[in-house]
Amino acid sequence: FNAKNFATTVSPWIVTLDALEPFMVDGPPRTDDDPANLDYLVSEKDFGVDIDLTVSIASEGMRDAGVEPTLISRGNYADMYWTMSQMLAHHTSTGCPMRPGDMYASGTVSGTTEDSRGCLLERTWRGQNPITLGDGTERKFLADGDEVIIRGWCQAEGAARIGFGDCRGVVVPARERVQA
Repeated sequence: FNAKNFATTVSPWIVTLDALEPFMVDGPPRTDDDPANLDYLVSEKDFGVDIDLTVSIASEGMRDAGVEPTLISRGNYADMYWTMSQMLAHHTSTGCPMRPGDMYASGTVSGTTEDSRGCLLERTWRGQNPITLGDGTERKFLADGDEVIIRGWCQAEGAARIGFGDCRGVVVPARERVQA
């Protein structure tokens, strides 16, 4: 949530809360083991949003050979620990102003199962369990040339399906440092 300075892609996923209303669900469950929320994070309207998400990877070699991207994660935004309202409240709690039209990012969406871990570091368990891509290569971490594809959509009975389109980003190599 606060670390969006590495490999962050903004794509055509700008959807109003009004459009998401048919897909709103109860906020995340809390257990007795969870600490109590600070007062500014408590709301009577504690809601999550039922957004299905998939993450796939296509290496440069896979794209060149026409190999389909490999699905590495399937999760749901409703699994987020913090609600959108709580994230906004936290973001502004130190004086950061927000105005209409401003965007903020929620952070990685990870569920409770191995295949719902949204971060490659989590998915490979810190690199201990590599993932085999469709071309037979393995990934513990992203490599130069890898394309990450995130897809999201909402669907519910009695509501129109909303697709958010693809959010794609290719990891480019670091620039060579020129010594003076």
